[in-house]
Amino acid sequence: MSAAFDAAALDVDALVAARPRVASVGIYIVDVLGRPVSALPVGQGSHPLDEIRMTPAGTAGGTAVDLARLGAQVLAVGAIGVDALGDFLLDSLRREDVDVSGLTRTDAVQTSATILPIHPDGSRPAWHVRGANALFGTEHVPWDRLDGLDALHLGGLTALPAMDGAPAAELLERARAAGAMTTADCLGVKRPDAIDVLAQALPHVDLFMPNEGEALAIAGVSTAAEAARRFRELGAARVIVKRGGDGCLIADDEGLRTLPAHDAPVVDTTGCGDAFCAGTIVARCAGWSIDDAARFGGATAGLTMRGLGSDAGARTVGEAVAYMTDNPYRTAPIVPGDPTRGDLAARPVGSA
Repeated sequence: MSAAFDAAALDVDALVAARPRVASVGIYIVDVLGRPVSALPVGQGSHPLDEIRMTPAGTAGGTAVDLARLGAQVLAVGAIGVDALGDFLLDSLRREDVDVSGLTRTDAVQTSATILPIHPDGSRPAWHVRGANALFGTEHVPWDRLDGLDALHLGGLTALPAMDGAPAAELLERARAAGAMTTADCLGVKRPDAIDVLAQALPHVDLFMPNEGEALAIAGVSTAAEAARRFRELGAARVIVKRGGDGCLIADDEGLRTLPAHDAPVVDTTGCGDAFCAGTIVARCAGWSIDDAARFGGATAGLTMRGLGSDAGARTVGEAVAYMTDNPYRTAPIVPGDPTRGDLAARPVGSA
């Protein structure tokens, strides 16, 4: 186990003061979670649980909550149903000071929802209804609200059938032209042509942050380094592959390097990737280097594992900074060796 990160040189005041204006666009879900679930009841049987919760979630919804708690001024943009789940989602986001005026309600389908039985080790199988997310397209985007953003995060690439491909490219291109940093994430891989639709969006993405499973499936390769390299070839300016307990891998013009994860107890891993994205976005908007921003994202992800649901993470910037500096890393940094490409040997972790 390695020591915790020394954050003495970081500009924490800038992070606290940043308050970036961020649009969190894409997938909004209501999660219903229960823990601990070691086996499913048979027939009409029942098992007692310690906890059942409902939370706002999704690669836009969960990220919106985390962004707001880290001081961002957040505009939620997506599609939800005209139903009780939609009412819950709106009320929950408002309580987090998220601007919900960019959410479109439709009576064509229900609000997207997921049931998650959380295993004792924090893993989480799921039952999911795609619902209104399947309808979200450019007609639901408040285009006049894109001016003045510091960042636009598109959560759900390859899982938004009405937005994937050219529509996503248009959204990201226009946001970037208006001065916003553009970031993107996935939510599983929902289509066989994922690499083709992704190829249209990535030239307009400043920072692409899939998890390792998504990255490997989309790129059709066997390592995170190969996947990151492929996404860079398709046009992404920077790529961070989130690797769970193995930390993350960063790829940009400086090459490849890895950062470790924090050593933390696991209650539930739901929403860790969303929290990582939020922390990284806020830190980048505050002027932090990509490596330090990813470290901060790792801290916000680690805090999210401490409780049930995607909203169990950091409540404030200060809490996340303290976690970042006080909690030891799980392992020493792993250098991504690649015998076929010696020119891509990683730089030492910690270089800018």
